[in-house]
Amino acid sequence: MPSFAALGNDLYTGRRSVDFVHRWKTLLGIAAVVVTACVLVLALRGFNPGIEFRGGSEYRVSGVATTDQDLARQAVAEVAPDAQPPAVSVIGGDSIRVQTESLGDQGSSEVAAALAEAYDVDPSDVTSSFVGPTWGEEITTQALIGIGIFLVLVSLVITVYFRDVAMAGAALVALLHDLVVTAGVYALIGFEVTPASVIGFLTILGFSLYDTVVVFDKVREQTAGVLESQNRTYLEQVNLAVNQTVVRSINTSVVAVLPIASILFIGALLLGAGTLRDLSLALFVGTLAGTYSSIFVAPAFLGFVKGRDPAVRAHEELVHEHRREQARLEAAGVQDGGAGEPALSGARAAGSSGSSPAPGPQGQRAQPRRARRRG
Repeated sequence: MPSFAALGNDLYTGRRSVDFVHRWKTLLGIAAVVVTACVLVLALRGFNPGIEFRGGSEYRVSGVATTDQDLARQAVAEVAPDAQPPAVSVIGGDSIRVQTESLGDQGSSEVAAALAEAYDVDPSDVTSSFVGPTWGEEITTQALIGIGIFLVLVSLVITVYFRDVAMAGAALVALLHDLVVTAGVYALIGFEVTPASVIGFLTILGFSLYDTVVVFDKVREQTAGVLESQNRTYLEQVNLAVNQTVVRSINTSVVAVLPIASILFIGALLLGAGTLRDLSLALFVGTLAGTYSSIFVAPAFLGFVKGRDPAVRAHEELVHEHRREQARLEAAGVQDGGAGEPALSGARAAGSSGSSPAPGPQGQRAQPRRARRRG
């Protein structure tokens, strides 16, 4: 069984090839199904915004003997029976985090005292913080503006760098794919969306862009001057470029995902650290989605767009006609060789039957000619 390195070498040299570009209908169809499912999850479940986005009060009870979350819910319900149920989570192994809607200064102090009594800890072990709804709205607005500006700048930079609108469009489609998939997974799992999550979103968009630029840089290298040649089509060169970079993309992603997965496991399961969990989940999902989109989505979309370019289509027809002509010439050469061989065999057969002069008489007739030339 060939090794992964040998497979990568075969893909790079062209001895083996996976058709990523000409199967654009299938690949884009799969991407469309995944994106649609994520959009439905977002519409039905929605995000679980953290306190930084929705506003409210947060309490942390440290050094608890038990992590029973129902005790926190009962304590909040006794103080504010009309308030929405609080969000309770365990941090580490001996701390409880309770997030409620805004209860005011008096309500906040009463909830802190009730939590200290419920978990039988000193009141000083209960810390509280308050985030106003206005500040949360500002954070949401700034996050959306930041993502929007990032996407616009990405489009401009890629267009200038590659000097190809189709490549910029394909890269932007891949970025949107990664963003929607990551957001859909967040909504499905139910992790809180915090400022750390937004940082993770922007980070994975950068990783996805980096991987796509690497693939498209190889595409630009392989397609330089291809329209002036009759050997290979534009889309065949694009597919060769993707095959040459696929192993590199997978290796890079594996190296990046392993430490992220470790952080996600440690932060979510062992430490219960919300910041680590929120950030690592975005990085984990986004890295996988970015690798997938740079190999399957962006090249497929580029093939879809370039396949409708009149110049590319005319050149493709020219290449196919050139190949058909070469096939006809090769076939004609084989036929001529096959026709000549029986004739040669017939001559040999005739010589063996005695119809040609024998070597002896030929030698005798040759001697007078040599004698006349000498004379």
